Amino acid sequence: MEREAMEYDVVIVGAGPAGLSAAIRLKQLDPELAVMVLEKGSEVGAHILSGALFESRALDELLPDWQALGAPLNTPVTEDQVYLYRSETAAVRLPGFAVPAPMHNAGNYLISLGSLCRWLAAQAEGVGVEIFPGFAAAEILYHDDGSVKGVATGDMGRDKEGKPKDSFQPGLELHAKYTLLAEGSRGQLGKELIAHYDLAAGATAQHYGLGIKELWQIDPAKHRPGLVVHGAGWPLSEHGATGGSFLYHMEDNQVAVGLIADLNYANPYLSPFEEFQRFKTQVEIRKTLEGGKRLCYGARAITKGGLNSLPKQTFPGGLLIGCDAGTLNFAKIKGIHTAMKSGMLAAETVHAALKAGDGGRRDLVAYASAFESSWLHAELFQARNFGPALHKFGTFLGGAFNWIQQNLFGGHMFFTLKDRSNDHSQLVPAAHCQPIDYARPDGQLTFDRLSSVFISNTAHEEEQPVHLQLLDSSKAIAVNFKEYASPEQRYCPAGVYEIVEDASGPRLQINASNCLHCKTCDIKDPTQNIRWVAPEGGGGPNYPNM
Repeated sequence: MEREAMEYDVVIVGAGPAGLSAAIRLKQLDPELAVMVLEKGSEVGAHILSGALFESRALDELLPDWQALGAPLNTPVTEDQVYLYRSETAAVRLPGFAVPAPMHNAGNYLISLGSLCRWLAAQAEGVGVEIFPGFAAAEILYHDDGSVKGVATGDMGRDKEGKPKDSFQPGLELHAKYTLLAEGSRGQLGKELIAHYDLAAGATAQHYGLGIKELWQIDPAKHRPGLVVHGAGWPLSEHGATGGSFLYHMEDNQVAVGLIADLNYANPYLSPFEEFQRFKTQVEIRKTLEGGKRLCYGARAITKGGLNSLPKQTFPGGLLIGCDAGTLNFAKIKGIHTAMKSGMLAAETVHAALKAGDGGRRDLVAYASAFESSWLHAELFQARNFGPALHKFGTFLGGAFNWIQQNLFGGHMFFTLKDRSNDHSQLVPAAHCQPIDYARPDGQLTFDRLSSVFISNTAHEEEQPVHLQLLDSSKAIAVNFKEYASPEQRYCPAGVYEIVEDASGPRLQINASNCLHCKTCDIKDPTQNIRWVAPEGGGGPNYPNM
């Protein structure tokens, strides 16, 4: 059965802030353009997860009347607090002057990014953008000259062996003059294009964190709408790992609590999920959450290498935008406004080319000039040393360095720090590490993985090929199990990977239906043996307002 093909001027993969901003900007510039957005989640926002602290700068440019249009920015920041957690019972609150300037949040908003994306989708559809949720882009299509032709969606209705079932439907081919990849962190197709065109040549290795988040309903007496609490140190520091935490007081007596674990940690016994459960027992966090109710859970990788790790964002026939490229400002701990701006710049570049009679297929190098002259580049340049300083010097010395560079020099130091190490290569053999004994969950403040996945509303069609592919199945036991004690059991926040003992010995079982699409396995596997590919469209988490 042949695949049906549809033609557009621009196809955008991913209905996140970058993709939707690009779509809206394209239609603002030329209402006649045929623009389509493809989204693998069951609906726009279903796979969206972020803290989220929002700076409205890009939205102010894109839709200046956003307040009148009803954008869901309902909780302005009222207070910033930053803690250094020393242990479960000890915490030091840093005075405002001791906090790096980019981490101050006056004028920003606490939002649900999923809700913002649903609202942006409505604005996009209102100007004529076509949005197809429930369809996963699974394949890059190329012209004979090597340029990108578009994408194909995955087949629907194949069994676990890949054979067509009675319900089989072939994927669609979506052809475009230009294709914009806005899949989010570690996008499957973006990863392919970076390798295919060697777009990362000259950039330092990309770096990632794993963000784990829960939404809680708390006692109204404890609720302080607009309060932002950031922290670092315990519990990750206890095992030589780094990262940060957040507690955001949202609207309606809800708080978002989360931990971001840098994925350059060394101990294969470390579990970011369990570290997050421990974090909630810290006395300053516990006193907010106790007596409350957990509403939702989710996890997502974060691309945080910044300007130093940014690949070339253009290729023949398209562009990488947002977290598919890595535009997060790590110093601000914000990537929504930067993703939106990258999408807007891409839209303006594509429109200028098409207006000049461009038929597509070109490498739109003009984007690089537009990017370098924008406030987006200026932000990322000022923040370029922030992450490498923490990686090289640790939380304390790195934090001091960052205070000096941001508060005294405004990020404009005369040198650039580089971290060329890959996150996946940082694990050391299990024989050199002490196993970590994590406490059993109490079911009130701390929880297990499976009950957590349950409230993420994750669902997949069971009878389909496994979308977590082992490139060499023998490595799962010969290397990961024997040398690293199967770290995939611990770095996965959803219980996807499990070592099962049977008569023939240990084997790796992949519970693909649990997958949150966080991409951590694709990033952290020490042998780079796990390849995440898109399952059938509509599968995965269904976050209501994360």
